[in-house]
Amino acid sequence: MTIRTILVDDEKLAIQGLQLRLEAHPDVEVIETCLNGREAIRAIKTHKPDLVFLDIQMPGFDGFSVVSGMAEVEPPLFVFVTAYGDHAIRAFEAQATDYLMKPVEHDRLADTMERVRQRLAEKRGVEEAERLKEALAEHAPEAAEELVEQSADQLAANRYEKMINIKDQGQIFRVEVDTIERIDAAGDYMCIYSGGDTLILRETMKDLEKRLDPRKFQRVHRSTIVNLDLVRQVKPHTNGECFLVLDSGAQVKVSRSYRDVVARFVH
Repeated sequence: MTIRTILVDDEKLAIQGLQLRLEAHPDVEVIETCLNGREAIRAIKTHKPDLVFLDIQMPGFDGFSVVSGMAEVEPPLFVFVTAYGDHAIRAFEAQATDYLMKPVEHDRLADTMERVRQRLAEKRGVEEAERLKEALAEHAPEAAEELVEQSADQLAANRYEKMINIKDQGQIFRVEVDTIERIDAAGDYMCIYSGGDTLILRETMKDLEKRLDPRKFQRVHRSTIVNLDLVRQVKPHTNGECFLVLDSGAQVKVSRSYRDVVARFVH
């Protein structure tokens, strides 16, 4: 699978340096380089690349303006590359695949490319399924209906976050959602418990719930969400309440209002 790539930076040396590092990845084909945001928008609309490495601070149209300019087309994956660390949160809010600091390190670039390959594989898998559904709808309608049901389940799984970026104590942590054991609310802040660590995320419970797969993450209390895959025991309590014992040994009370969640563990 060739990853058709465009590099955008107002410094030629930065482009040359990134090209040199990308030579270690034979599946990457650099099809165009651009020195400013306007060139980048034209090149992206013309070549329709899979991936764009994009500098943030450029004269005229900056990197974020380039992303905004993709509203009318199917956007590629974007990786921001910059000398300034204070744009990271805004970059991830712009749905960037990753955020690299200059000078780009070989190991860090390798991690980014693995993430890019995974995203592209998921995207191309959905496109292949769509083409197959169209063919089946014409020649085998019953098989097409079955595939639609399977695809709906897959799309439902893919629409939820697999990684969450958390800015805590001046650093950005990339947390795999499946490793999150539970989430406790404290006003507009969320305490994220993952792998023995506790991170603080500034977000409301309501907004965070929308980003998590409800087949795995369920609210068991007005201020607590639990990863159901990491529940190891259900302990009955008084007044219709109970406790869930999690992988870490932590116990979380399930209030009566959410006792339907417990029904999932009772067969």
